[in-house]
Amino acid sequence: MPAEVRQAMLDYWKEHSKEGSVKEMMLDTCAEELTKEELPEILSYLPDFRGKTVLELGAGIGRFTAEIAKKAEKVIAVDFMEDFVEKNRKANHHFGNIEFVVADVTKIERQSESVDFIFSNWLLMYLEDKEVQDLFGKLLSWLRPGGQLFIRESCRHQSGDKDRGVNPTQYRQPELYEAYYSSVTLPCDADNFYGFDLVVSKSVHTYIKRKKNNNQMLWLLEKVKKDNSQLHGFKSFREFLDKQQYSTRGILLYEKIYGKAFVSTGGLETTKEFVEMLNLQPEQRVLDVGGGLGGSAFYMAKNFGVRVMIIDLSSNMTHIGLDRAQEAGCGPDEVVFEVADATKREYPAESFDVIYSRDVILHIADKLALFKKFFKYLKPGGKILISDYCCSPDSHSEEFKAYVKQRGYYLLSPPAYGKVLEAAGFINVIAEDKTDQFSDILNTEIERTERIKDEFIKEFDEDGYRTIVDGWKEKKHRVERGDQRWALFYAVKP
Repeated sequence: MPAEVRQAMLDYWKEHSKEGSVKEMMLDTCAEELTKEELPEILSYLPDFRGKTVLELGAGIGRFTAEIAKKAEKVIAVDFMEDFVEKNRKANHHFGNIEFVVADVTKIERQSESVDFIFSNWLLMYLEDKEVQDLFGKLLSWLRPGGQLFIRESCRHQSGDKDRGVNPTQYRQPELYEAYYSSVTLPCDADNFYGFDLVVSKSVHTYIKRKKNNNQMLWLLEKVKKDNSQLHGFKSFREFLDKQQYSTRGILLYEKIYGKAFVSTGGLETTKEFVEMLNLQPEQRVLDVGGGLGGSAFYMAKNFGVRVMIIDLSSNMTHIGLDRAQEAGCGPDEVVFEVADATKREYPAESFDVIYSRDVILHIADKLALFKKFFKYLKPGGKILISDYCCSPDSHSEEFKAYVKQRGYYLLSPPAYGKVLEAAGFINVIAEDKTDQFSDILNTEIERTERIKDEFIKEFDEDGYRTIVDGWKEKKHRVERGDQRWALFYAVKP
């Protein structure tokens, strides 16, 4: 950091942290009450770091250091304010596994692949843009393969209500942080490189609930080996979804044909039909995997009084979905959105009564591993309901094979899909081929779109109209040829 910027930051913290209290660290007069909910919430998103080496950057007075030290084998707690580090040392030296370091994070160096987990809470917003980009590169290098990085930042504008005077903090748009970490790569070998994959990204719920503020953002990232040839030139599958299949324009086109807040086959009509099988009860918890714009979640929350957690890997889906939640009158106590990878995101065992997913798991290759996760997350007696694209058990046309490859789909026949659910431990498995219904829905949706052609073109354009009508007719052709199927799956955890 340039010397004048570093001095400004030192002066800023000297002015606002004379006592080194929680209220000063959070720059909020309600800090004592906020931290009672915020701290355990933040900890709930962290991976299992028991017995591992953790690097805590911007550790401050140790608000999180003690909690990390209880599980980690070793903690390196770093902060550039000597007074903060000393207060952290006095409070937490008794753990015996903490190394306290006074250092500027932009200048420290560590051996590559030397830590398992890096934790950063309110740090990057105090760095310049170039420093953030450079630091992401260092963090990727320091992590062991499979290691994870947690960051939490104030975005868009300040959240605390304390008067700042001159405020050198950078309240960036969340998308800027996403661009920074997505663009970082590290050579691995001739065919592969290391990069960050998103595990989860979301607004801190405590701030939404207590302050109606969704600008406190967190990200959990994982260092992974990537083969660029498998991702059509994109650095991550999430980037592939957001820029290709689920671009903002593509999402709105889908919504136009499926109905407000829906992006899955049959929209509200099939949602009502399928949800009836679940016998939902008030206060039950539902995990909606690939919940998109939230249409099914809003329906379940409003009509059955359940609480729904939506996870979707597309940030474009989630951003629009948050707007649709407001329009539907669904608050954060009813429906919560996460940008998350269902194959990486972890929830505590027996967290949910129902897991629901519509036309999403076709993107996931290792379905057995995913269903085992679902089995763990469900309470005994919990139910799973999935609709999904499938394929014929017979041989497929070359045209269909090319389509599946281009889309990045991993399709099974309905019977094979049901067997995977059984292998994961589920009982009472129903694997119902709904291809005839799918064909009827396609016909209905094509006819409806053709009836509103002028309205459709006015809202989008001729290309958008043709994308939907031609795309739906191609689906119909794949169904009629016997290649593509659609099925519904229901199962219970014993």
